[in-house]
Amino acid sequence: MTYNTNDFSKGSIWKNIILQALPLILAQLVQLLYNVVDRVYIGHLPGASSLALTGIGLAFPLTTLIAAFTNLFGMGGAPLFAIARGAKEERHAEEILGNTFTLLLACSVIMFTVCYFFRKPVLYVFGASDDSYIYADAYLRIYLFGTPFVMLSTGLNGFINAQGFPRIGMMTTMIGALLNLVLDPIFIYVLKMGVGGAAFATVLSQIISAVWVLRFLTGKKALLRIRRKYIKINLSLTKDITALGLAGFIMQGTNCLVQVVCNATLKLFGGDLYVGIMTVINSVRDILSLPVSGLSSASQPIIGFNYGAKEYGRVKQGIRFTAVLGVTYTLIAWLFVIKEPAFLISIFMEDAALIEEGIKALHLYFFGFFFMAFQFTGQSTFTALGYSKHAIFFSLLRKAFIVVPLTLILPRAGLGVNGVFIAEPISNAIGGIACFLTMWFSIYRKLDCREEGGIK
Repeated sequence: MTYNTNDFSKGSIWKNIILQALPLILAQLVQLLYNVVDRVYIGHLPGASSLALTGIGLAFPLTTLIAAFTNLFGMGGAPLFAIARGAKEERHAEEILGNTFTLLLACSVIMFTVCYFFRKPVLYVFGASDDSYIYADAYLRIYLFGTPFVMLSTGLNGFINAQGFPRIGMMTTMIGALLNLVLDPIFIYVLKMGVGGAAFATVLSQIISAVWVLRFLTGKKALLRIRRKYIKINLSLTKDITALGLAGFIMQGTNCLVQVVCNATLKLFGGDLYVGIMTVINSVRDILSLPVSGLSSASQPIIGFNYGAKEYGRVKQGIRFTAVLGVTYTLIAWLFVIKEPAFLISIFMEDAALIEEGIKALHLYFFGFFFMAFQFTGQSTFTALGYSKHAIFFSLLRKAFIVVPLTLILPRAGLGVNGVFIAEPISNAIGGIACFLTMWFSIYRKLDCREEGGIK
């Protein structure tokens, strides 16, 4: 096995991260097109834009729950795979890959079955009204058929990046998302399928992405492959994978919880209008947080590989670079929100009244946005180095222990719908600083001793 071109312990650490990050960010940007393009087209449906957006917002928690289980296995397996590869344990790495594939496939079948047959009562619990339910159900009952494909393509794509093939990983989402971009207007407007057309286009695109991933990971170009003999559930590996992936699962799972609580609270204090506005704000957040998310994700295989190779000085360099670049970017993004809120909101809706209320909410929600970079840096470092308990705790802290209680309390304390939007920046500040400082003192400073041989 040759490691020269895919050896993350060689060359400048920041160049390695950037080379991984650029195609990964582009891939994630294209991945966003799956949902963001749907929201853009749906938000401009004649006569029903606000209700249609509200319906899509109500479907978010279920799609987020699917992403949570994808992270449980995908984000749990890929760092272990990178560490094994860094230690040149190829057989063990392929066992991890095969086990992750099996877990993703089995879980996707269960998720589809449960979500499909219980979607109606769940949507009403999530805050649907009789009017908005029509749009939520029209989207979800088709979208859910893509569950196995989205879980396999997303969950296994990290194993392509961890082998040093970020461009191939980028193509996973680029092919499917560009296809979705083309098919959306055809199914929504030309074939007059409306919200259901957006879901149908997405499912077809997810199928193509899954085929691309599986073809590469079973082909000769991959350094390490999915092999038939490893396509089984190994309980010991499953325990290790889920223990490490639990942080990503909880992060998405708590996102699901936050979405449910926000939608239900906004429905109570503001009605369907504000559920639609939150859908737009979530879309803007997804876009603006993508570069820092991609940067931290790209740093994980680099940091994990060097940690496995005992290059502790390079691990520290990677952490520093990720933190500085992440904070710089999020400061710039926050300034953009302050200067161009109307532009960001109008991408998703045309109604002047909606845009006016959306601008107010956007300013509140994005206040102190740069704190999010500290959360991403600390979280990705914990995950990359196998500190699963730390990663899990800080995933829970920001969302479950700060955002959810504040979302329930602040509106009832006299702030109304504004309380829902204010909860996010408070959680970013408290959670982000706590996560980063804990990582700094519990990991970063101890790497000095490891470099000197003082801690084994």
